[in-house]
Amino acid sequence: MVKLKRKELENKYKSLLAGGNIAREEFIFEIFLYQSENNPVYKQFINYLGINPGKISKISDIPFLPVSFYKNHKIISGKWKEQKLFESSSTTGMTPSLNYIRNLQFYLDNTIYCFEEEFDSLNDYCFFALLPSYLERSSSSLIYMIDYFIKKSGCGGFYKYNYKKLLQDMKAYKGNKKKILFGVTFALLEMAEKYPEDISDVIVMETGGMKGRGKELHRDEVHAILKNKFNLASVYSEYGMTELLSQSYSDGNGIFKTSKSMDIHISDIYDPFYFLPDGKQGKINVIDLANIDTCSFIATDDLGLKNADNEFKVLGRTDESDVRGCNLLFY
Repeated sequence: MVKLKRKELENKYKSLLAGGNIAREEFIFEIFLYQSENNPVYKQFINYLGINPGKISKISDIPFLPVSFYKNHKIISGKWKEQKLFESSSTTGMTPSLNYIRNLQFYLDNTIYCFEEEFDSLNDYCFFALLPSYLERSSSSLIYMIDYFIKKSGCGGFYKYNYKKLLQDMKAYKGNKKKILFGVTFALLEMAEKYPEDISDVIVMETGGMKGRGKELHRDEVHAILKNKFNLASVYSEYGMTELLSQSYSDGNGIFKTSKSMDIHISDIYDPFYFLPDGKQGKINVIDLANIDTCSFIATDDLGLKNADNEFKVLGRTDESDVRGCNLLFY
């Protein structure tokens, strides 16, 4: 296989998203070969496992880097100076993950692609954001994403803890855009308890978790409370993490749909090199093709299963992992 340079990989990635005739599996191997040579931490990890990258012929044989490595190592492919450093949310005493971003615009463009693949044009939406714990940090990738969405669509804003104002503004908006509320779980629940309102014309998108602000709840329980208090037919969800440039969305049925930028593989809980068939529960491994400059092969601490359409469900977290900021719910 011909080894591609970094710019060639980016061009091929953009062509893939644009619907170009790109052999997906071949492209995955090209990214793997590039990162196995140009990412010092990933290269050392592969060498430690005794794996020869040139002899790997199946995607299931590609080693996935444990997401915990982002806590103590600088995960980059190539030599470059970051434009931005994203930091995961973490409770007291926990070590945050760091993701070095080579090109901030590339990340932002990719977030729009992932959103529009699921929800159509960004310009059709007005974005309201209830993300207080994220706003308290200047290095949240989620804040950068939502802020960009608001600026691009020209509609919406952040509300921190001002629940009353948020509800008033969502009700007052009478434009032709669809209203969508991105909210961290604990704040949505607090608003629902203090100010139950009929916001059935709003798409409520929960992300994150309790952030240590209360008992962790099963996602179904959270959704039931929000649907009852806000008169909603369903509650949507976003799956993302600091270490990934791509996001997935669920439209209320608990199934996350992956964009062209992502593949999901489920491995055995006790054997990370044994991948399970569709419908079997195990650890979620993500191939994020947008992670050209870091590592595209991430073994998360999330438990889940996937179906034949590469859609997946998140069921919980492994016991040994830290409680993380994004997607922090028990399922």
